[in-house]
Amino acid sequence: MPSLTDRTKQGIASVLSGDRGGWRARLLFAGPAIIASVAYMDPGNYATNIQAGAGYGYTLLWVVLLANLIAMLFQALSARLGIVTGKNLAELSRDNFPRPVVWIMWAISEVAAMATDLAEFLGGAIGLALLFDLPLMVGMIITAIVTYAILIFEGKGFRPMELIIGALVGVIGLCYLAEIIIAPIDWGGAAMGMITPELPDAAALTIAVGIIGATVMPHAIYLHSGLTQSRANVRNAAERRRVLKFSNTEVVVALAVAGMVNMAMVMMAASAFHLGHSDVAEIETAYHTLTPLLGAAAAGMFLASLIASGISSSVVGTMAGQMIMQGFLHFHVPIWIRRLVTMVPAFAVVAAGVNATDALVMSQVVLSIALPVPMIALIIFVSRREIMGEFVIHPGLRLLAGVGAVAVLGLNFVLLAEFFGLSMPFLAG
Repeated sequence: MPSLTDRTKQGIASVLSGDRGGWRARLLFAGPAIIASVAYMDPGNYATNIQAGAGYGYTLLWVVLLANLIAMLFQALSARLGIVTGKNLAELSRDNFPRPVVWIMWAISEVAAMATDLAEFLGGAIGLALLFDLPLMVGMIITAIVTYAILIFEGKGFRPMELIIGALVGVIGLCYLAEIIIAPIDWGGAAMGMITPELPDAAALTIAVGIIGATVMPHAIYLHSGLTQSRANVRNAAERRRVLKFSNTEVVVALAVAGMVNMAMVMMAASAFHLGHSDVAEIETAYHTLTPLLGAAAAGMFLASLIASGISSSVVGTMAGQMIMQGFLHFHVPIWIRRLVTMVPAFAVVAAGVNATDALVMSQVVLSIALPVPMIALIIFVSRREIMGEFVIHPGLRLLAGVGAVAVLGLNFVLLAEFFGLSMPFLAG
């Protein structure tokens, strides 16, 4: 993994010793949650949020809010694990679980990394293809080149990569800020949608399952623990508590921004499509429909945000895949090989002529299957005193994490059951 410069390390040490304070001091610890937050604004979110807004207006905004709160909890726990133990989730799994379990976990996690990259890669390619009227395969090639170029900066340390990812997150946020300014949002209806739990019909439940069930991303849980594991050289428990405090603040802020972006997606779709175009379900359709409804500027910003989302999340997905392989196997893989491993399936899918939106849906199903692995492992480790020492989570937080895990995993089961055509009586009607 990349490291920090000596200057940044000295700055962090001065903050932990109490010699330096203020908001600039906090910025020295910022970065890991910003990178992890990209997982919550990836192209897989676009189709689900568009369906939610187009089909049900502002009604399902409460689901986005709930999903974001669960995400905050698990990303905070992942960061906590890295800060306290100095190891990431994959390394701890390798050290504490039986060898057959480790191999199974690694295999499932590798498949999840490929599925993640498929969705993210396709998102950037779709955006480029639509914006510049290119064949999808050309969009894929451009996305691959740009992604690899950004990954080169990983060798220069944490900061350059964090600044690049932060800039792309800023592009996504600014695009959707502009979208909700352009779109005639019913702010009263949006506020009610956030605080009023309601599922009008079975199809709404299916979309809610898609929003929550695919919110906590497997690769983001692995990655966050790795990004925090050696960031600060803490010397005692007091300094570790201070780092945890900074980390928790960053998680809340970064994922709050990600949550607001997702809410903005739903609100834009509700404003533009709900009355008259409620059947809009695909990214391509949304783009072509936006142009006559809100103008070329709104449609262009929609694609710009999608491209930024696809490229940034593809970079983060590759970083996570590299960490997963190194953590489980204790084996370093050159970045170009790691990039190739996750890139080939995406090119194969496009070359085979598979519908891009269908491929996105399939990737979410694969992620749903893989999700229990890191979630359960994370809860086990942060609940063990022999691993966490005095920083073991208290029973109340353990219960909250358990409830969140049951909710997410239960909804993932519903998503998988529906996909494979299993009978779910409570979804009938």
